[in-house]
Amino acid sequence: MANISILGAGSWGTALALLLHNNGHKVNVWSIDENEVNLINDTHENPSKLPGIHIPKEINFTTELESSCKGYDVLVTAVPSPFTRSTAKKMAPFITDGQIIVDVAKGIEESTQMRLSEQILEEIPNADVTCLSGPSHAEEVAREIPTAVCIGAKSEKTATYLQEIFTSRVFRVYTSPDMVGMELGGSLKNVIALAAGMSDGLGYGDNTKAALITRGIKEIAALGVAEGGSSETFYGLSGMGDLIVTCDSVHSRNRKAGFLIGQGKSYQEAMDEVKMIVEGVYSAKAAMALGKKHGLTLPIIEQVNKILFEGKNPREAVLELMTRIPRSEHMAKPWEE
Repeated sequence: MANISILGAGSWGTALALLLHNNGHKVNVWSIDENEVNLINDTHENPSKLPGIHIPKEINFTTELESSCKGYDVLVTAVPSPFTRSTAKKMAPFITDGQIIVDVAKGIEESTQMRLSEQILEEIPNADVTCLSGPSHAEEVAREIPTAVCIGAKSEKTATYLQEIFTSRVFRVYTSPDMVGMELGGSLKNVIALAAGMSDGLGYGDNTKAALITRGIKEIAALGVAEGGSSETFYGLSGMGDLIVTCDSVHSRNRKAGFLIGQGKSYQEAMDEVKMIVEGVYSAKAAMALGKKHGLTLPIIEQVNKILFEGKNPREAVLELMTRIPRSEHMAKPWEE
């Protein structure tokens, strides 16, 4: 049994708390919101995040950050990506050398283009920082629907240790040394999911969404490989797998926000209606900056940025994508003549 503390009592943090508790571990959950903590401790439910899901009384919810960091075998950071750095900065004084931190959020810092693990390491350089990613909506994990994900770590020893902690009969965990690819796949898929949602909001069909997903993973992989990730990662669970589920699921906040934008709302109006952090909005500008750094053409990501931040009409953006100069899909095999 491991002692595990989760930083963040949102839907994903709560779902992982349930998973780890059911796996036989001792679980603590920290939240900055005192009202949320009191409500969960009183009712044993997180009604705004996971309605109808019972939370066992053995899972401790608290607002005390210091006691939620000290002495734990594993810390799981599950705060929304815009708050990853600030939370890590607050955690830093309480972290011991080599303490394992598993980041389960997804995003890229707009001002620095840094991945979440990089942000945490910058604030807590003495920690062993890892990541968990894959097609894993909290609503389904909390209901014990079979799910497969991947743990990324610098050392195989740490990855295998975490694999054993998280794996269950309904939660299959693979390992990978490619944290760069995993984190970029998990972050950039949110930008493509916004586009997929816009397509749905415009009333387009399966053909359009399939094209966005397929060409979207091409952009994600090109940018990820340029940043040092492995191409194989982007066609695995934390790449294509996560992209598919985020583009097509009723649980996806990024797809829902995109749907509302496709129906004519601004991105701020869409985020207000979704009532949760829409990670793709925060990663979109960072993705464009990374693409520019590497001299890459990222047409879908570029159009999403123009819709979000320049007020471009989504229907016009689709037309521009469809009427780009025709080209070969790839050059993996040469022409015979």
